[in-house]
Amino acid sequence: MDSTTTPTPLPARFALDTDPRPLFSAVVATATEVIGAVRPDQLGDPTPCTEYTVRDVLGHLVSVLPRIAAMGRNVDPMTVGIAEVVVADDAWLTTWVAAAADAEAAWRDDAALERTIVLPWATDTGAAALLGYASEVTVHTWDVATGTGQHPEWNDEAVGLMLRLMRSWLPGEGRAEIFAAVHEKMGPAAEGMPDPFAEVVAVPADAPLIDQLVAWNGRKP
Repeated sequence: MDSTTTPTPLPARFALDTDPRPLFSAVVATATEVIGAVRPDQLGDPTPCTEYTVRDVLGHLVSVLPRIAAMGRNVDPMTVGIAEVVVADDAWLTTWVAAAADAEAAWRDDAALERTIVLPWATDTGAAALLGYASEVTVHTWDVATGTGQHPEWNDEAVGLMLRLMRSWLPGEGRAEIFAAVHEKMGPAAEGMPDPFAEVVAVPADAPLIDQLVAWNGRKP
């Protein structure tokens, strides 16, 4: 990767002794359930993801899957843009299912778990990177579920591991400064790119794991 696009790695790789692929599959299954329950008349409704409607978040969920597939196929995920997708109101579920199946297929090779993956906010193993993107999918699934009045059953094993990872990757304070430095180092490639994570929202220590995860990502449960 060119030095103008290689971000400064954050400290210490995440110690992951579990194959994240079954957990990613569980995350996909929950997202599929939530997406399948969205009614067309809810697509324009607001979500906890500021300034994004349900339709916008669904579009992001679908468009992030090619990045996940790229990592599994040993392609720099940051060369795969998050494209604005146009999907018919009644085709979100089928579009999601097809893209998710391709992403899961891309990770069948065990070697993908040991590769080094460089992301704008962390440098880690493929296994940790897949878990990190599972966290992104989970948080946006929560956005859609919250925006449409759904209460899915979250996989606590997956959510707990994702929470540990995100706490390892991202500090609890000073994120704006961290991402300003990342954007500066990335140069023109970062133009118009929003910070991927807001500041942490405080929640009780005994809050449900899903609430702790979305709060660490800057959402208010």
